[in-house]
Amino acid sequence: MTMLKLFGILFFCGLFSPSQEVLSGLSCAVSPGAMQNVLSEAIIQKGLLQQHLQGMVVPNIVGEGGLLNSPTSITGLHLVRVRLPKLFVVLLPGIGVQLTIVTKLELSGNCLVGLLSDLIDILVDVNITANIKCTNFESGAVQVVVEDCLCVLGTIKIKVLSGILSLSVNEIVVKQLTATLPGLLCPVVHIVVNLVNIQLMGTLNAVVPVGTAGTIHYQLASLPFTSGLFLGLDLDGAVKQVGGGIIPHDSSPSALPPLLGKFLALGLRQSFLNAILSLLIQISPQTFTCTPESVSATSPVATSTCPPSPQCSSCPGTSGLSITLALSGKPLILLEENKATVELSVMIQVFIKGSDGSIINLLLLKADLGLNAHASIVGGRLVLGLSLGSILLSLESSDVGISNISNLKPHCSALLVETLLPRINACLSIGIPLPNVLGIPFIKVDIRI
Repeated sequence: MTMLKLFGILFFCGLFSPSQEVLSGLSCAVSPGAMQNVLSEAIIQKGLLQQHLQGMVVPNIVGEGGLLNSPTSITGLHLVRVRLPKLFVVLLPGIGVQLTIVTKLELSGNCLVGLLSDLIDILVDVNITANIKCTNFESGAVQVVVEDCLCVLGTIKIKVLSGILSLSVNEIVVKQLTATLPGLLCPVVHIVVNLVNIQLMGTLNAVVPVGTAGTIHYQLASLPFTSGLFLGLDLDGAVKQVGGGIIPHDSSPSALPPLLGKFLALGLRQSFLNAILSLLIQISPQTFTCTPESVSATSPVATSTCPPSPQCSSCPGTSGLSITLALSGKPLILLEENKATVELSVMIQVFIKGSDGSIINLLLLKADLGLNAHASIVGGRLVLGLSLGSILLSLESSDVGISNISNLKPHCSALLVETLLPRINACLSIGIPLPNVLGIPFIKVDIRI
């Protein structure tokens, strides 16, 4: 299960560091079971552990024998299979992740006791615990090292084809496997962990298209951070327009708060989201031409699109009223406690054309909008839906001397809600594609700011 948390916008899938200032961002949280399942699938279910264990060379076991015992030689020992492997994940504050693998190793070889040759099967209970730490962060990539690998052997069961096994052979096998196997298993775990790191961290360094508008190149902004509650991944990226350059934004590392009961935290900062909104919300100016009939029509759309203009009733030789809507500046998302708002400015020009083709500017208004943002995760994408929260209307200019615009706010609000907002939401409906973080799907997401 995945939980998404709006924080600037935050996904608890983010980087948290008590020493850093908490910046607005988006975070999403994933349950411990999800992370464990991903690692279990990569290491065990896909056969990566078994594959590399089978390449392990087990030394021959030789016993010299004594006065009453025959010399013993066990050769050709190899792994037959890994039985019932299980993987467990625990977070280590300030260190990284502790990985525990519990399994049974089935070995087989040839046993020579004196002059008697036989086949020998050995079943070893193994418990491997390794502390995994991320280090050497550079350009979005991290190196993973295995520290303090501990391999403990449990019960060792030995069986030969003839069914006759002396106590001396049993003792020799147990003693030598206890001495040699841990030194063989920990290097295998190191290899497997590095391969999985390349595979999983590659999901955090990905270029994803944003519709036809451009691309986002996701990558880590800093080293992963661990507490006893969660693993934090602070994501940043380059937002690039098709046929254009990179949209700049503040790339300072962010610090995200933990979510209880969750395991993985993924953060996207507010400035990064603003760059993405600039990419998504690109709307060309829109002009409405109104006839006298549409002005006198009773439909809400007609009356809001063509507000009455008594000041122009005496303008001679004019055609119908026209209105142009054009975005001014870039959208800006502001994230606060339990609140997400997109600020957007729109220029509203109301004009008529004279009989000679000249433009008479009746009104040029600036509408500063506060749009309430609702966030959801749909198909691995962050989708923002906007609704009108507030509007501040100001008069920029008028060729006919209009100065009082107090009665136009309801008309402008209706105009923007019915014509501009649907176009903006259509731009946002494709969503912000999220990277396939560690292969964990975004499902049953709960969002909060």
